[in-house]
Amino acid sequence: MEFIKTSRYRKLETLRNNIYFEGLEESVMENIAENMSLYDFERKETIFLEEEESTGLHIMESGSAKIYRLSPQGRQYIVKILIEGNTFNEVSVFDGGGNPVNTAALEDSKIWIIKSDALRKLAETDPVYAQKIIKILSGNLRSMVQKISGMAFYQVTHRLARLLSRLPEESLSGDKRARITQNQLAALLGSVREVVARSVKELERGGAISVYKRKIYIEDRDILEKISQGTWE
Repeated sequence: MEFIKTSRYRKLETLRNNIYFEGLEESVMENIAENMSLYDFERKETIFLEEEESTGLHIMESGSAKIYRLSPQGRQYIVKILIEGNTFNEVSVFDGGGNPVNTAALEDSKIWIIKSDALRKLAETDPVYAQKIIKILSGNLRSMVQKISGMAFYQVTHRLARLLSRLPEESLSGDKRARITQNQLAALLGSVREVVARSVKELERGGAISVYKRKIYIEDRDILEKISQGTWE
């Protein structure tokens, strides 16, 4: 991790375009800007570990990262792939506990970190901001419930079809460094590589996708939608 010197203007622009801060008064933005810094993380570098004390709210400026947890047997489950603009580690910021997950960079990444104390103080003194936080965290919880329901009620092939339809093209058939692997697909789906490999073959036989040199190409989105069994929300 390396500190990057940056301007006040760049900090304020980042805040104005972030869901947690858009619409706040300029004086509030100025105070938050004084408590945020930009850091450079190398590919595969750990950003933070589970149960460590939170360093603050993180905003992905550029690059990508994975949020993951490890089972007692050491099996990795990817909770989410982070891309530019994503905000993460909210839970430990606002409940004051340790980090609930691990996070590591998938490529060279620049990440903003806003100090937890400044945000907790703002939530305590500004009812409007507190309501904003409640709404965002409630939305995150709703999304997590939907994800758990999908794992409980749908087979891996259905979930894989849904995931592939939502991933950006770069993650499927782009440059090797940005392309998602079958191990990462398995972790995202709460499965194992062998099961995912069979599901990939099933989607390929069904005409939904094609695979060439480890790159995945979506051939028919209508077929992919049918296999995913429609909307789950």
